Amino acid sequence: MPAVHTLLLEEALQDSPQTRSLLSVFEEDAGTLTDYTNQLLQSMQRVYGAQSEMGLATEQLSRQLLEYEKQNFALGKGDEEVINTLQKFAETVGELNTLHSELATQMADRMIFPMIQFREKDLTEISTLREIFGIASDEHEAAMVKYSRLPKKKENEKVKAELVGEVAYSRRKQHQASMQYYCALNALQYRKRVAMLEPMLGYTQAQINFYKKGIDLVSKKMDSFLGSVSSMTQNIQAQLDSEAEAMRMTQRELLSMEDTVYMPDRDPAPVNRTLIQKAGYLNIRNKTGLVTTAWDRLYFFTQGGNLMCQPRGAVAGGMVLDLDNSSVMAVECEDRRYCFQITSPNGKTSMILQAESKREYEEWICTLNNISRQIYLTDNPEAVAIRLNQTAIQAVTPITSFEKRGEGSPNPDRAKPGGMQSSSGASQKTSSAAEPEDLIVPGTPIQFDIMLPASEFQDQNRAGGRRTNPFGETDDDCSPESDDSLLQQVFAVRFLGSMAVRSGQSQEVIYEAMRQVLAARAIHNIFRTTESHLMVTSSCLRLIDPQTQVTRIGFQLQEVTQFVAHQENGRLMGFVVEGRDWSKEGEEGEPSFSAFVFESNTEGEKICYTISLGKDIMEAKKDPEALVQLLKNMPLTNEGKFLLLDSETGSTANGGAPDEESEA
Repeated sequence: MPAVHTLLLEEALQDSPQTRSLLSVFEEDAGTLTDYTNQLLQSMQRVYGAQSEMGLATEQLSRQLLEYEKQNFALGKGDEEVINTLQKFAETVGELNTLHSELATQMADRMIFPMIQFREKDLTEISTLREIFGIASDEHEAAMVKYSRLPKKKENEKVKAELVGEVAYSRRKQHQASMQYYCALNALQYRKRVAMLEPMLGYTQAQINFYKKGIDLVSKKMDSFLGSVSSMTQNIQAQLDSEAEAMRMTQRELLSMEDTVYMPDRDPAPVNRTLIQKAGYLNIRNKTGLVTTAWDRLYFFTQGGNLMCQPRGAVAGGMVLDLDNSSVMAVECEDRRYCFQITSPNGKTSMILQAESKREYEEWICTLNNISRQIYLTDNPEAVAIRLNQTAIQAVTPITSFEKRGEGSPNPDRAKPGGMQSSSGASQKTSSAAEPEDLIVPGTPIQFDIMLPASEFQDQNRAGGRRTNPFGETDDDCSPESDDSLLQQVFAVRFLGSMAVRSGQSQEVIYEAMRQVLAARAIHNIFRTTESHLMVTSSCLRLIDPQTQVTRIGFQLQEVTQFVAHQENGRLMGFVVEGRDWSKEGEEGEPSFSAFVFESNTEGEKICYTISLGKDIMEAKKDPEALVQLLKNMPLTNEGKFLLLDSETGSTANGGAPDEESEA
C-alpha cells in the first residue's frame, strides 16, 4: 500500500507559509473528493432505484401473466397449454421478484448507507473544522494587530497585559483548531479509500448472493420445465414457418392470375340464375335533398327472406327489407349503370341499388326474385330454383308448331267459352298448324305498361285516328255519359304485356303472345304488375285506374277481333285489337293487330264470356226484334242490366248494386 501524505502537527503552531501551502493542497483534495463522492452516490442511488424498480416490475409481470387466463380472446380456444405455462412462469417470476427485493435491500444496507455515512460524517466534519480553523485564524490575526499597535511611549501595563492575554488565548485556540483540522485531513486520506471500496464490496457480494440463489432456483427447479417450453416454442415456430411458406405459395398463385380478375365488368363466368343466396358490395342511392342524391357502397347479403346490409367495419349486419312477395326490376339511372329497384309488396318502401358488373347485376336480380317467390322455404330450394330456371329457358325456346307443345298445349275447343263462332272448324285447324313466325314477327317489342296501345306503329296524332289523352282519358266514344249499354261488368286485372301480331282471326296468336310475354317477364326479371279495373260494356272495353277512376285506355268492342282464356292457367286471358297502320299506302290504311295479355283474380273465362255477351248485345242492337228476343232469354237486374257473374270489385263501375251470381 503506498504511503499516505500527512500534515505535520508540529508545524501547526508556527503556521508557516509552507504549512499553509501544503494545507491548501489537502483542502483542494478534500473538495475534489466531496464532488466525486456526490456524483458516485448519485450513480449508486440510480442503481438502487433501478433494482427497486426491477422488483416492482417483476411483481407486476407476475400479476400480468396470471391475467392471461382472464382475457376474453375471440380466438382463444386451444390456449390451455399456454395458460398453464404462463402460470408456471408467473410463479417463477414471483420467486425471482423475492430475490430482486432482497438484492435491493442488500444494496441499500451495504452500498448506499456506507457512502451516505462517509459523506455526512467525514466530509461534513472536514467542512466544519475548516470553518472553525478559519474563524480561529481570523481571531488570532485580529489579536496580533491589536498587540502590534501598542505605543512605545506611555505604555500601559494593564492594557498590554490584556492584549498579551488575548493573543495567547487566540493563538492557543488557533493551535487547537489547526491540529484538529490537520488530524481530520490526515484521516481523510485513509477513510476515502475505505469509503470507495466498502460500498462496491457490498454491491458485489449482494449480486453474487443474488446470482447464487437464482442459479439454485433455475437449475434445480426449472431445468425440465424450461426444456419443455423450449421444445414447445420450437414446434410452434416450425408450424409458423410451414404456414408462412404455404401462404407465400398461395399468394404467388393468386397474384399470377390474369388482370381480368381485377376488372369489375370482365367476368367470363356465366350468370347463375338459380341462386337463392347472394352476398357482395352494392351501391345504394340515398336522398340528400329534394333533388340531390348520394351513393354509398355497402355490403349486402341475403338471409332467409330478408335483405341484410353491413357497413364496412361493422360487427354484424341489419335487416334492410323483407323480400317475400317483393318486386325486383331493372331501372334506368341517368348517371349509373347496372341499377335495379326493389319494391315492397305494399309499394311503400323501395330502394335503388347498383351492381359492380353486368354479371353481378343479373345474378342479384335473379336471386332476389327467387327469394321473393319464397323458394327458400321449400324442402329442396336449389332443385326448385333450377326447375324454374329451366322452365323460363324453355319458354323462350323457339318451337316449330303448336302441335309440338305436347299434352300441355292449349286446347282450342275449350279456350273460348264465350268466343266468336267464326273461329271454328277449318279456321282453327289452319291456325293450329301455323308457325310462330306466321303469328308474331320475330323480335317484336313487348310493352309492359298500360299507358299506350301495344303497336308502336300507330300514329296517335294523325287525323281521323283514335287518340289517347296523355292524362289517361280516352275519347268520347267510350265515355260513360254516351254509353247507354245494358251491360256493365268490372273485373280486377293485372296487365302483363302487349305486342303487335300479324293476325287477328286466330286464337293461337293469343297463346303465342301469352307465351312470349310471360317468357320475356321471366327472362328480364319483371314481376311487378299494377292492378287495374277492366270494364266490359256492350260498346267498348275500358281499363280504369282503381284509385283515380281515370280511364287509361279504351277499345271499341267491334275492334276486338279475338279473345280467349288460357287452358292450363285459367287466370290468364287475352284479346286482339284491330287498328290501322297509316304508314302504309291506301286511303283506309292497312289493318294492324295488337295482342293484350292480362291476369285476373278469377277465371279468365268469365271475362271472355262477358266480352262475348257484349258483342251479342252490340249485334242485337242492329235488329230491334233480335234485341227483344235477347232480353227475353237473359235475366236482368232491377236496374234493367244483364245479370252476369260476380265482378272482381264487388260493384259496377258507376256505383250500381252488386251483381248476383249465375252460371255462364
